[in-house]
Amino acid sequence: MKASRWVAIGALAVAAGAAILFALRASPIGQQAEVAVGYGARTVCACRYLGRRSLDSCRTDFEPGMEMVRLSEDPARKRITATVPLIAARSARFETDYGCTLEDD
Repeated sequence: MKASRWVAIGALAVAAGAAILFALRASPIGQQAEVAVGYGARTVCACRYLGRRSLDSCRTDFEPGMEMVRLSEDPARKRITATVPLIAARSARFETDYGCTLEDD
C-alpha cells in the first residue's frame, strides 16, 4: 500500500472515533455521565473536606451504577475532580465561606 492510502485510512479512523465519542456524549449515557460526575465531585468534596474522610471512604457514598466514575484530588487547591473517561468531567472545590461548589466548565 502507498503511504497516502495509510494516511487516508488513519484519517478515516480518527474521524470515525471522533464521531463515536460525539454521539456517545450526546446520548442518554453521556447525559447520565454528566450528572454522575457533578454529583460525584460535589459529594466527595463535602465528604473529604467537611467530613474529613479519606477518598476511598467517600467513594462508598456513591449510588449504585456509578462504578465508572473516577476520582482525583488536588489537596493544595482543595479540589475533587470526577470523570467518566472520554465522556464527562466536573470538579468541585472547597471554600471556607461557601463549602463545596461545582466549578464552571
